[in-house]
Amino acid sequence: MRTRTLAAAAVVTGASAAAYARWVKPWQERWGATDEEIALPLPGDELLREPASQVTRAVTIDASREEVWPWIVQMGADRGGFYTYDLLENLFGLGIHSADKIVDRWQDLRVGDVVHADPAGTAGWYVVDLRPNEALVLQVGDLAAGRPLRRDEKLRWEFQWTFAVRDAPGGTRLLVRERVAFERTITRMLMAPVGLVSFVMTRGMLLGIRSRAEGGDG
Repeated sequence: MRTRTLAAAAVVTGASAAAYARWVKPWQERWGATDEEIALPLPGDELLREPASQVTRAVTIDASREEVWPWIVQMGADRGGFYTYDLLENLFGLGIHSADKIVDRWQDLRVGDVVHADPAGTAGWYVVDLRPNEALVLQVGDLAAGRPLRRDEKLRWEFQWTFAVRDAPGGTRLLVRERVAFERTITRMLMAPVGLVSFVMTRGMLLGIRSRAEGGDG
């Protein structure tokens, strides 16, 4: 009986994994994005050398690029937050609170600055490209070394986050692209569950920015 139960559980697990890989994963990795947007080169794509996997998600916002951009540029755990599910982030003790207003002192962001992942400033992303009202490109940082993390050291991976705004009928298209590269297969396997978490939080962020920009806050 126990053997049958284990065999059944293995079948169900295998089927679930296959279904996720075939249908759910492709859907969540391109949530909201068109075929053209997925293939569209964005600023910063060239900064993360191949091979690298790429995920692009998008949303339409009923506001101009100039109205959307300030929300993007003030992101950061010690600044405007990330406009996603604060409750989930704070389950891990991050203490992040997403802003509902545009704050002038958070608008001064430059290449080389760090967008912090936690209020204590122990982790974050370096700004590697910034084009006002067009694109913000971040790379996960080695803050001790004062530069982006490289795939040939430490955790053996690189991660790049691009936020791009484009004019579109009805307002603005906001694209969020993730590019990630691994030096070792074991690192890729260990990081695999992060993909689903990334989807949940990124979707929340896209919707959070949309609601704020469309609501006229700030």
